[in-house]
Amino acid sequence: MEYIVELDGVNKVYGKNHVVKDLDLKVKEGEFLTLLGSSGCGKTTTLRMIAGFEEPTTGTIKVEGEAIEEKEPFERNVNTVFQTYALFPHMTIADNIAYGLKIKKVPKAEIKTRVKEMIDLVQLSGFEKRYPSQLSGGQKQRVAIARALINKPRVLLLDEPLGALDLKLRKQMQLELKRLQRKLNITFIYVTHDQEEALTMSDRIAIMHDGILDQLGTPSEIYEAPKTKFVATFIGETNIFDGTVGFINGDEVQVTVENGFITGKGDDFKFGEYITVSVRPEKMKYSETPVEGFGIKVVVKDYIYVGSVIKCIVVLPNGNELKIERLAGESLPEIGSAIYPYWNKEDAVLIHSRENSIFEALDNVVLA
Repeated sequence: MEYIVELDGVNKVYGKNHVVKDLDLKVKEGEFLTLLGSSGCGKTTTLRMIAGFEEPTTGTIKVEGEAIEEKEPFERNVNTVFQTYALFPHMTIADNIAYGLKIKKVPKAEIKTRVKEMIDLVQLSGFEKRYPSQLSGGQKQRVAIARALINKPRVLLLDEPLGALDLKLRKQMQLELKRLQRKLNITFIYVTHDQEEALTMSDRIAIMHDGILDQLGTPSEIYEAPKTKFVATFIGETNIFDGTVGFINGDEVQVTVENGFITGKGDDFKFGEYITVSVRPEKMKYSETPVEGFGIKVVVKDYIYVGSVIKCIVVLPNGNELKIERLAGESLPEIGSAIYPYWNKEDAVLIHSRENSIFEALDNVVLA
C-alpha cells in the first residue's frame, strides 16, 4: 500500500470560520510527514480529524484504504501524542505505558514483555517504578511516546510534542523521534510551527496557510523551490522582490522592481505579469560596480555575527532591507559603502503571484 492515510476534499467549518479548506493530502506508508504552519492555519484541526477528535464538515478520510469518519477514536488504528504528555500522576512509568494494553485485556505476560521492549526502545531502563513527577520533561515525553507505540499503531499522530521542552532538549528529542520512526517504520504525522524542526525531521513537509495546503514536498524542495510567496518567507530567511516581467529571453526573465531591475530563470511567465522573486541570503553576491542583468544599488547598514556566519544588512533606496550571508573570515564591504547585489540567475526563485487573479478579475469587470 503506497498511501496509508488519504484526505480527499476535507473541509472543517466552525460557524462562519472555515478552518480547513478543500484539503487533499496523501501520506505514504512509513514516512515522516510534518504539517507545518503558523497558529490558526488548520494543521492541528487536520490532525484531530484524522485522530477522530473532530469530524470533517465535508470530505473523506481513509486509513489503510478504509473510510474512518464514522469510527470512534479508539476504533482507528492510530494513536496520538500530545504536547501536555497526559500521563497518569498516580501510576508508575511501567503502569502508564501498559495502560492501553490493560484496557484491551492483553495477557499479563505479554504486557510485561511489551512494556520492557518499549522502555528499552525509549531508553528509560531503570525508571520503571518511578512516577511522572520524578521525571524531566524529556523523560515524560518519552513515556508518552512509548505509551502510544505499545499499541502498535499503523499511524502515530504527534501534536507539537516537543513544544514545552527547552531548546537543547528539543533538538535532542528531534533526533530521538527520527531514530524511533526509522527503526519501527511507523508512519508519523507530526504537527509543528517550528520550521527548523520540520526541516530536520521530515521526509516530506505539508505547509498550511489560512486553511489551505500551500505546498507539499521534501525539505529541500520546500526550501530551494517554494511555490508561493508565503512558503518562501515562512521557511528560513529570504529576500523578496515584487515586480512585473519586463523582458523574457528563453528561460531568462528580467523583472522590473521598484528600485530597478533583476534577473532570474523560469518558465511559463508572461510579459507584464506581476510576480515575486525570492533569493536566499546565502545565494546573494555583491559587486562594487553594476553587473549585467541587475540594476539595483544598496547601502551597507550593519552586520550581524551568528557564530560562523555573518549577515550583512543592506538598504534599498525605498528603505527596505536585504540580507547577504557570508562565512566568517570572508572579506566584507564597509558600513556606509554602496554596492550592487546580484546572484546566479538560477538561484532566484520566480513565483507566480496570486495577485494576478485579482488583477485579471478587475480587468474583466464590466461597469454598467
